[in-house]
Amino acid sequence: MTIKLENLVKKMKLEVINKSSDYSNINIENDEINRPGLQFLGKFDKFVDGRIQIIGDSEWAYLNSLTEKEAREAFEKLLKFKFPCIIFTRNNKIFPFVFELAKKYDISILKSSDTSTKFIIELILMIDEELAPTLRVHGCLLDIYGVGVLIMGRSGIGKSETALDLISNGARLISDDIVIIKNINERLVGKSPNITRHFMEIRGVGIIDVQKMFGIGFVMEEKEVEIIVELVDWDESKEYDRLGIDYAYENLLGMKVVKFTIPVKPGRHTSLIIEVATRHFKQKELGYNPALELNKRIIEEKKI
Repeated sequence: MTIKLENLVKKMKLEVINKSSDYSNINIENDEINRPGLQFLGKFDKFVDGRIQIIGDSEWAYLNSLTEKEAREAFEKLLKFKFPCIIFTRNNKIFPFVFELAKKYDISILKSSDTSTKFIIELILMIDEELAPTLRVHGCLLDIYGVGVLIMGRSGIGKSETALDLISNGARLISDDIVIIKNINERLVGKSPNITRHFMEIRGVGIIDVQKMFGIGFVMEEKEVEIIVELVDWDESKEYDRLGIDYAYENLLGMKVVKFTIPVKPGRHTSLIIEVATRHFKQKELGYNPALELNKRIIEEKKI
């Protein structure tokens, strides 16, 4: 996975001071950055190629304290190495010699108005998200009682209608139909494609805008996926879990996610069952398992 430098510039709202000849083809492969203070002092022992270079207040102040000739020489030593770009933070003035050297060494020079600390944190978070392993699934992602619930099932089984019922009861919509899931630092974070954010398709009604219809408090931009609920057609020949002592799991992007399989048939209040499954999950996360408690009572009753 990579992110194009030009896309990084757009997402981070950077000002382009100089474009290298390969600007449109530069790809960022990791979130490692470097502040070249030591390199300006001529220390390159542990310098690693390929990292974005950040010129923050400290580096800028050091260069500004030098004569133009000294600053130029210090800067030119850095440019003899290969890296994607140099970014000046805090709207610090770009030294005149930087333009000349940027053209000479064909390097992209960018500028941010943010402080170095704020910019670096946001940059790393953005790159981590962009480079994270990604999966697109058909389903609905909701926040129910603070738990991220991914509702899945065959087309036409009633995922969106069930989700709408849950939303009318206080759940919040993250995405309907397509859910983009990323494994970010061992957390499965789901969100909606930009084009369909806040929209739902309800058969017989059409497209609805959940934010406009219910209010901003009924939508979210993203949510960690903690539970998968799979809706399946009721099959009399199958035995469904009736105790819930142990969880079933599904693997998503290398992570085990708790999974409930809920059979659907006329007369079953599917949305209520999902709410109960979510509450049940929260109880077990807090250390209370009602199936084990019932079993304990049965054993104690037999002792009497």
